[in-house]
Amino acid sequence: MAVDAFLGKWCLVSSEGFEDYMKELGVGMAMRKMGSVAKPDVYIIKDGDTITVKTESTFKTSQFSFKLGEKFEENTLDGRKTQTLVSLKDDGSLIQEQEWGDKKTIITRKLVDGQLVVECNMNGVKCVRVYQKA
Repeated sequence: MAVDAFLGKWCLVSSEGFEDYMKELGVGMAMRKMGSVAKPDVYIIKDGDTITVKTESTFKTSQFSFKLGEKFEENTLDGRKTQTLVSLKDDGSLIQEQEWGDKKTIITRKLVDGQLVVECNMNGVKCVRVYQKA
């Protein structure tokens, strides 16, 4: 499956474990509370071989652009500066690995029954967010 299947606008429909995951990342209490209630829309856009992921909510908007298999510096929504690598796996999933200091988190995006399923994992603390195509 090509990355093209991920393109478009996606609306959050469910979220499990997000606050615990944010806590594991080191996100402060106030931002965790706001992050927990936000219902972001995610736009995945492709221009040539550059892919942009834009996350938009009433609380905050962020975006990052990348080329598959090339490391880049990402400024995350919660203020971390990470070295990030995104790759497309054989099963069609997009794997985003963020590293900062001696920490690492992995964000997996995959398409399941027409929905975008985003799994975040850090030190075994997992969260699953499901998006419906708009």
